[in-house]
Order: sequence, then C-alpha cells, then structure tokens
Amino acid sequence: MDKKRVLIISASFFPQNSPRSFRTTELAKELSRQGHDVTVYIPAEGRDYSSFMAEHGLKIKSLGRLKWKEITLKGGSIQRLLRRAINRALKLFFEWPDIQFLFKIPKILKYEHGYDLLISIAVPHPIHWGVARIWHKKKDIANIWIADCGDSYMFARLDTFKKMFYFKYFEKSFCKKCDFVSVPFDAMRTQFYKEFRSKIVTIPQGFDLTKIKRCDKPVQNEKPTFMFAGSIIPGFRDLTLFIDFLKNYKNDFLFIVYTNEKGWFEKYKNDLKGRIDIRNYIDRLILIYEMSKVDFLVNVDTVLDSQSNTEAIPSKLIDYALSGRPILNINSHKLDIEKVKAFLYGDYSKARVIDITRYDIKLVAKNFTSLHVTN
Repeated sequence: MDKKRVLIISASFFPQNSPRSFRTTELAKELSRQGHDVTVYIPAEGRDYSSFMAEHGLKIKSLGRLKWKEITLKGGSIQRLLRRAINRALKLFFEWPDIQFLFKIPKILKYEHGYDLLISIAVPHPIHWGVARIWHKKKDIANIWIADCGDSYMFARLDTFKKMFYFKYFEKSFCKKCDFVSVPFDAMRTQFYKEFRSKIVTIPQGFDLTKIKRCDKPVQNEKPTFMFAGSIIPGFRDLTLFIDFLKNYKNDFLFIVYTNEKGWFEKYKNDLKGRIDIRNYIDRLILIYEMSKVDFLVNVDTVLDSQSNTEAIPSKLIDYALSGRPILNINSHKLDIEKVKAFLYGDYSKARVIDITRYDIKLVAKNFTSLHVTN
C-alpha cells in the first residue's frame, strides 16, 4: 500500500455527537489504521487528546481559541426573543460565529506543507472558505484538496432562510480551487453550481461495522415498543401527523424518543398518557444497542430521503439499519395509516431495507485516498 500524508480540517470531532463529528473521527481513525500519516486540525483547545492520539496513531492539532460565540439565550421572554433574533441576523448576514474560520485557517495552514491529501470537512462551510483563501496553484500544502460537504451552502435543502447573495462568491471560490467536492449521496450533485458538478464525487458516510453491538436476546416486549432518535425540522422532518395518530390509538404501546429537542415532545405527554418516554441523546454506539431492543424504529423522510432514492441515506438512518430492527418509514406530509397499524400489529413486510455494506469505513477511507491516484 502506498502510504500517504493526509491533513484533515474539521470543526467537529470526538466526543461530539453529530454526523459531521462521526464523519471526521471515523475517517481519521481508519486512514491511520490503514497505515497513512494522519494529522487532524480541530477546535481542540482545553481538551487532552494525548491518549486518543496514542491509541489511534494520529496527530491532533488545535485550530486555536474560537473567540466569537453565539449570543446566550437568557433573561425573560422578550429578552430571549431579542437575543434569538440577533443571533439569526448575525448568522444570516455574516455567517456568525463560524465566519472566524475564514480568517483562522489560513494563519494555521501557512505552516503546513508536503501533504498528499487535504480533506476539509463542512459544516460549517467557512472551513472550506478558509482553505480557499490560502490555496494556490503551486499547491505547497497538499497535492490534492477534497472539500467534503454534508450539504451545499447556497442551496442547502433544509434551511428556512435563503443565503445572502454575496456568499455565493465564497462557495464558488472553494469549488473552483479544490480538486474534488465529496458528497454523501449522488442526489446532492444538483445542489451545486453547474460549472462545478464535474468535480463532485460520491463518498457515503463511513462506519466501523466491527464496533456495532446488538442485544443478543430475542425482542419480546410486553407491548409494541418503538423508537425515534433525532431532531425535528418542522415541515421537513416532522412527526406531527404520526403523533396525532398515536394520540387517538386505543391500544397500549411505548414510544421511546432520543432527542436534543425534548421541549417539542413534552407537549404531547398528556395526550399520550404515559405511552411516550422522552430521553436525552446518548453515545451513538450505546444508542444503536438500545435500538436493537425495540420492536421497530421510526424514520421520517426529508426532502431527498425517500424510498425511491436509495442513494439518499442520512447517517441516522444508517444507524437504524445497523441496529438490525425493522424501519417504519413515514412522510411528514402524508401518513400511511395502514402501514403504521401493520407495524403496531407486528407486520413488518413494508419495512425499509438498507444495504449497509457500502458504508463500511474501510471502503469509505479508500474512496478518499483513491482520489490522489486518479487526479
């Protein structure tokens, strides 16, 4: 195997609990495991990664102190509303506070040279913008730059507000300068400007399948027990119709929810009369184990996540598949009541089926390093 020097830049890393954190962490660990020389730049200030580096054989460097923060939501209702509005305005007009990566990353990268691959990981997109500011044709930093995107910036699918027009120059700048734009599924190709679509490569989210642990006992719950894990995006990933059905369902069940938006679900506790259990997020591997103990899992389609588009598989849905439990796929806008009833009676014939082999981190890491050969 041809050993490569790889530089990864990301705003998210272990122990953060997010898809971008999993993307960065699993990729860095696997590239090192495959024998490559891996350096990772993250906002590591205040955290000791010495044992992590020793265990996984890679180098972690800090992006330095992130001085700019979102305004804290505190005070009375009027004050909190005002602070929330200010945060939204700063985000909308200035990409605050993530815009600081635009200035911070060039100062760091001017001291880095001689890599085979540079992989910058968004969100936030100012990670890419910062690399673009210092990336020149002579390529002192690395031979190949791969800009990894969980979504586009200007044409983001799930944002409520349209991006300000002037940010298109930042998006076009990094797309023009990088060698490849990697996205998790091919349907995202149309979310980028046409002139850069030839640079887009599809590299799915990667998972270490050897780390997955499932409950080895048969599922024998006293009543139908099902789970949703994730966040709510009103109008896009929305459980309103599903819960409205459950409120009027006469038979007993237990609906377990793992979320960081407990407030959205709390309002239904009285209507569901003790049949909903709302819990905080837990470690991803532990969550997958907990998923393996329920009868089925509930997934809500987003804009590009549909049964007909097998490429559009978000990381949460892959975690569902890893648990080995049947997946009830529902739509935010139109509920298939007969399918829901079938699942509640133990008929999983219409469960969503996902082939997880292509998400093996071993293959995903090789997809990245192979781009150095093909360019």
